[in-house]
This record gives sequence, C-alpha cells and structure tokens, in this order.
Amino acid sequence: MTRSTLAAASFAAMMLATPVAFAQKADPANTLVIELKSGPVQIQLMPDLAPKHVARVKQLANEGFYNGIKFHRVIDGFMAQSGDPTGTGSGGSKYGSIPAEFSKYVYKRGTVGAARTSDPNSANSQFYICFNDTGCQGLTGQYTVWGQVISGMENVDKIKRGAPGSGAVTDPDVMQKVYLLSNKK
Repeated sequence: MTRSTLAAASFAAMMLATPVAFAQKADPANTLVIELKSGPVQIQLMPDLAPKHVARVKQLANEGFYNGIKFHRVIDGFMAQSGDPTGTGSGGSKYGSIPAEFSKYVYKRGTVGAARTSDPNSANSQFYICFNDTGCQGLTGQYTVWGQVISGMENVDKIKRGAPGSGAVTDPDVMQKVYLLSNKK
C-alpha cells in the first residue's frame, strides 16, 4: 500500500467513524421553515428538480396560505401529509394543478413530496414528509420531490399519528407558521 493510499484509507475510516454531520449552509431564499408546536423544521427546496412545485410552495408560503393548516393524514412508518385548507385531503389552493416533475431522487427520511390524486398532473398545495428511509421509497419517480428536511426532523417525528390504515387524525397537529427563511420577521 502506498503512503497516499494509506492516508486516503485512514481519512475515509476516520470519516465513517466520526459522528460529525457536514451540513450544507442553508440558502435562505430556498429554505422553507415550518413552525410546529414541537419546534421548527427547515426544508431545503429543490428548484433544480421541481421548479414549478417550488415556485408554488414559495408563493403559498409568502401568502400565508399554509399557516394553521392541519396534518390531516399521518401514517406511522410512512409520512405526514398537510397542505389542504379543508383538512379533508380533498382541498387545495385557488391556483390550478401543477404538472408532474418526476425525478430519480430517491425518497428517504425527511424527503418532501407533492401529494396528488391518481392523475400525475394534479398536485396543487398538498405535500408530505417521509418519516424514514424505506416507507416512501416506492414513490420514487412517481411523485414529485420538491424538498428535503435539513433540520428539525425530530419535530416532524413528534407529529400526532393517525388511525392505522387510513392515517386520519383526530385533533391533528397544525403548521403554526410557514415562511421562507429569507422572509423571517
């Protein structure tokens, strides 16, 4: 083994053994903040993957649309869904549907995707946050990914779970306030 190979192997071993996370610095214009009763959640928006979805989320956040909206469907081991002003899973914003922007980005813990009907081009305002690395993987390439939680996932974990099967939540948690980090007041 050469000296440079040994040094590279030692560095790699050290990085694997070190529990230090090298977090990327948040871009305030592309960081969505959701304030929950358990604490804030920061989501890095992905305009390179889903420009139309990100533009809609920013628009709705800037309008205050998401403030006070419930997590109406929460399935343990899968995801927490919100973004419906009616709280029924059937509502959306006053704007039209957004065409699908599917990608190969693999769903994992903290991935945020656009909820929709069976029509791939029916996303509007609803979205979900995945609880783990496996629960949402089957959605990869079939539902638009528009964000990834970069901090506060422990607060997402505290969202009240719904009934087994349907995920319908009695007395659901709400998004108290939703805004872009660049607009924090």
